[in-house]
Amino acid sequence: MVDLNTLLMFAKVVEANSFSEAARRLRMPVSTLSRRIAEMEDQLGVRLLERSTRTLRLTDIGADVFEQARRSAELNDAVESIVSSSTSEVTGALRLSCPPNMSDTLVVPLVQAFQARFPAVKVQIFVTQRAVDHIVEGIDLAFRYGQLKDSALVGRKILRYRHQLVASPGYLARAGLPQHPSDLARHRLLTFSFGSLERRWTFVQPAGSEQFTLSFSPHLAMNDYAGLASALLSAGGIGDLPPIVRPELLRDGQLVEVMPEWHLPCHDLTLVYTSNRNASHPVRLFKEFVIETAPGLFPHLPV
Repeated sequence: MVDLNTLLMFAKVVEANSFSEAARRLRMPVSTLSRRIAEMEDQLGVRLLERSTRTLRLTDIGADVFEQARRSAELNDAVESIVSSSTSEVTGALRLSCPPNMSDTLVVPLVQAFQARFPAVKVQIFVTQRAVDHIVEGIDLAFRYGQLKDSALVGRKILRYRHQLVASPGYLARAGLPQHPSDLARHRLLTFSFGSLERRWTFVQPAGSEQFTLSFSPHLAMNDYAGLASALLSAGGIGDLPPIVRPELLRDGQLVEVMPEWHLPCHDLTLVYTSNRNASHPVRLFKEFVIETAPGLFPHLPV
């Protein structure tokens, strides 16, 4: 049976792409580290690494073993976090990033609940629409909409939901209730936009196979859903809102869903980070806390 500690050492060597750098991080002699990896290769009867004076290269089977070693390392970190959090006070700092539309309803409640459990952890929240550079800006974890495009980052999905088409009862009483997406062309339409005035909504009927795409020039476009919610409240028209933005408005009847049988596409909300390796104790704890806690803040998200 392969020794777990040696497997973790192997993962560290691959991540560092250097025996000397891995030995420095592990605080052990290079000769000892090299001997342990060589003994594991002898035990397995395969070559995991091709070594030269300047570089290391994984063999095909070495790449497969590294994937398992990496997962074992993450599991080891998670176990250490559990034990450490239960036996000692958690201290340190977190730097988070999130879009402005979710800071008050999602991120701040999560941070407050986390700090109630770990009061010695300090948190800084950087609110911005753009995708941050985790390394340059020192961001530990970022809340991000949509699919992850940067292959250097790791993402964990925490919520999935569809936007809802909503309006105030006052606006609908005055302008009429649309029955089909084509009817929306006769209404004042409000939507999120960074710049272009040409927008598109694609609707599907879950109960059937019909799909309809509406292209339009919005009566009001802005890059802030909280502002759009205020405009919709003042009977400004019909618009789309994520259900995590001011959810009390629908719950209290101040806004109502329009054409609920026609659905807009679903979106993922993802927690993004550089790697589990070398992450601080508060970062690992907060990541698991968010994944466990966030769904409970919005138990009935529309999908």
